[in-house]
Amino acid sequence: MTGNSISKINSKGVYVKGNDIDTDRIIPARFLKCVTFDELGPALFYDVRFDANGQSLNHPLDAPEHAGAEILISDANFGCGSSREHAPQAIQKFGLKAVIAESFAEIFHGNCTTLGIPCVVMATQERMKLAELIAADPNAELIIDIEALKVICANNIFTITMKTSAREALLSANYDPLDTLMRTLDKVDQTAQRLGYA
Repeated sequence: MTGNSISKINSKGVYVKGNDIDTDRIIPARFLKCVTFDELGPALFYDVRFDANGQSLNHPLDAPEHAGAEILISDANFGCGSSREHAPQAIQKFGLKAVIAESFAEIFHGNCTTLGIPCVVMATQERMKLAELIAADPNAELIIDIEALKVICANNIFTITMKTSAREALLSANYDPLDTLMRTLDKVDQTAQRLGYA
C-alpha cells in the first residue's frame, strides 16, 4: 500500500456554475446510507442532474461533450455546509480527479486532500476565461501543474494557488494518513515497544 505523488493532472474539464455549492447538493443526504463509498459516484449532484422521475435535467456532468472530463471547475465557497466525507468520495467515485474553484470550505478541502484530490484556487476573471475556453472546445486538455502552480489550457496559462500544506502533502505522497501509517509500521512498532505496549 503506497501513495503516489501527485504533481500534474491532465484531462478535459467541466464547469459546474454556482457559488455556495454545499455538500448536500454534491451528494444528497438520502445517499449516505450506502454500504461502500463506491456506490456514491452515480449519485453525484443527483438532485440537480435528475428530476423526481429520474429523467435527465441536462446537467453539465451528463453532457456528451464533457464525457470523460476529470477536472471539475466551479465558483466560490465550494463544498460548504455539513462536513460529510461522502461529498469528496462521490466526486472521486464519479471519476473526477481535481477541483478548481474560487474558494473551498475548510473541511471539504481537507477531506479532498486526504483522497488525493487537489483543490486549487483560481481568481474569478481567469476562471471565467477558462470556462469560456472549455465551452468553445470541450475536448481542450487542461493541465494542472501543482508544482508550478499553473493551469494550462489552449495555450493559455493561468495562475493558481493552493494551501501550502496540501500542496506539499500531494507532491510528497503524504496526503493519506492511513497510507502513511501503513508505510511506517516499523516505527509504530518501535514506539509501542519503547512505551511498553508491545
